[in-house]
Amino acid sequence: MNRTTSLARLQNELFDICIIGGGASGAGCALDAVLRGYTVALIDKKDFASETSSRSTKLIHGGVRYLEQAFKKLDFAQLKQVRHGLEERHTVLKNAPHLARPLALMTPVNSWFEGLYFKIGLSLYDTFATNDTLPKSKWLNKKEVLEKIPTLDRKKLHSGVLYYDGQLDDARYCLALAQSASENGAAVANYLEVNGFEKDGNGKLNAVQTTDALSGNGLTIRAKLVINCTGPFSDHIRLMANAALSERIRPSKGVHLALPHNTLNSEYAMLIPKTSDGRVVFAIPFEGSTMIGTTDTECDEIDTEPTLNRKEREYLAATLNPYLAKPIDPNQLRAGFGGLRPLLAADPSKSTKSLVRDHEVEVDETSGLISLLGGKWTTYRLMAKDTIDEVDKILGDAHACKTADYILAGGENYKAGSWQDIQRQYALPEDISQHLVRKYGSRAHLVASLAREDAQLKERLSPEYPYIRAEVVYTVRNEMVVTPRDFLARRIRLEITNWDETLNSLPVVVDLMARELNWTEEEKAGYAGAYATEIGKFISDAR
Repeated sequence: MNRTTSLARLQNELFDICIIGGGASGAGCALDAVLRGYTVALIDKKDFASETSSRSTKLIHGGVRYLEQAFKKLDFAQLKQVRHGLEERHTVLKNAPHLARPLALMTPVNSWFEGLYFKIGLSLYDTFATNDTLPKSKWLNKKEVLEKIPTLDRKKLHSGVLYYDGQLDDARYCLALAQSASENGAAVANYLEVNGFEKDGNGKLNAVQTTDALSGNGLTIRAKLVINCTGPFSDHIRLMANAALSERIRPSKGVHLALPHNTLNSEYAMLIPKTSDGRVVFAIPFEGSTMIGTTDTECDEIDTEPTLNRKEREYLAATLNPYLAKPIDPNQLRAGFGGLRPLLAADPSKSTKSLVRDHEVEVDETSGLISLLGGKWTTYRLMAKDTIDEVDKILGDAHACKTADYILAGGENYKAGSWQDIQRQYALPEDISQHLVRKYGSRAHLVASLAREDAQLKERLSPEYPYIRAEVVYTVRNEMVVTPRDFLARRIRLEITNWDETLNSLPVVVDLMARELNWTEEEKAGYAGAYATEIGKFISDAR
């Protein structure tokens, strides 16, 4: 992906579709549309997946708690959501095998009755997962549970129910969607903010007015149709297109915190099914840390970035502590992050944790704006299919959706054991070789070859992690990285797992980016200072 080339195309071409929002739903729509033969523009106000799509629990799942609610309340909408999630789960795993993989989750239980209840529930969950290759759930005894998660409190533990879902690197999966769309002909650009629309004589949108956040230049994108995929910010775009529309989104805030890997000391994740306020909380191994989340609270303020605060940190720790032999020390906190869920307004009396995570495609008859509202990560492909099916109807075309079997960028000819080839061919350590293959897939050799050409690029960004300097150069050249945060938060996931090491790595990252992007000393200082200030705020909010 080349931003300069994309900007020239966006300025000069007429597109069938302009998609606003480069998260999972927008990038998913772009790939679906371009594979059907449409000319497509994909833009985002910030970086790809910079909001909701990089701040998930990193699970590919149908939603165990939605299934429980469906049966308790005879709520068929919840049941439909579970079915959709489980149908799509195997597709998400299959289409980017380097970025998504099966994950075993343990549900510890304190009594025989509790174990039976969860075994029945998770067996039902298995039943809904058709065309699926994941192992089925099992009820394990106390010894078997402790062998898998040794830090649990053996005095309280009775047994555990093991089941399987999937795990993904959400930000890089979204990037792979955008890359795949770009490689199939879409014009893709980040840091373009929408500030208005142009309309034809019938009041229908026919152009999107944007400002390049990096240069300050205005840019008008001409398109026959406009799709709004801005998640929790959807109402802003909807009302910009037609001020008479009513608001539809009720954002909910969810936060996660990152603790050392030895908190669970396991490659197994954990589902905590009972919390003080009826939520479900997960403890998940991710990028060398144990990630705990998520909360679900009403959120009226969407103009400032949601962050982990002390009260939320204490809630998550208090939820996990009863299951551990040794309680969490507050000083163990390594990082945390918050995100907004784009929940669809239904009954104003319902709390956000009871709103369904399903989606809706809305077509505004007045302006012609198509808005993809609601939804969740696991069903992004189905959401995109429904949206582009609507485009087919409007434009009078009939194209088959091709995304179910489309292997995403980096997944082509991927082999899990190819890290050994990288290690042998480029003389890189085992952990670095494994990391490169798990993040770049079959393109890992492109990163490794940079390190071979310049020995300095072989060096680690942090002694604790397998990230190397060559990745900075590669992602600037090939993945449209334009700020230090694009790289540290989303191309590698250091910001969400370790704030201290993010700050320690920042000077080297800025130096390498400056060399690639021809920054002045003043620009270097500006980018480094602004990002360090952001991290400082995250730390002070959480501690």
